[in-house]
Amino acid sequence: MSSAPDYHTLSTASHLGQLLKTTRKRQKITQAELAGYVGVSQNRISHLENHPEELSIRQLLSWCSALKLELKLGERDTSAASNSAEW
Repeated sequence: MSSAPDYHTLSTASHLGQLLKTTRKRQKITQAELAGYVGVSQNRISHLENHPEELSIRQLLSWCSALKLELKLGERDTSAASNSAEW
């Protein structure tokens, strides 16, 4: 029996970088391996994990595919108070 997917609500670019890095490490994928899949250098992966606001949509989707993540977008629940910074 498989467990339910774990979803994360991201409100800042730094949250995205943390999620991508944590997921990569949990799956034991090196930066070099990920770089080959995304089509950038290992140094660029390192940089983008720390500066995710520089990720292109193509890179983000390739990155998500490599880590078996899916990207879902939807309208924000405005009924809940949010103190998170906007992108």
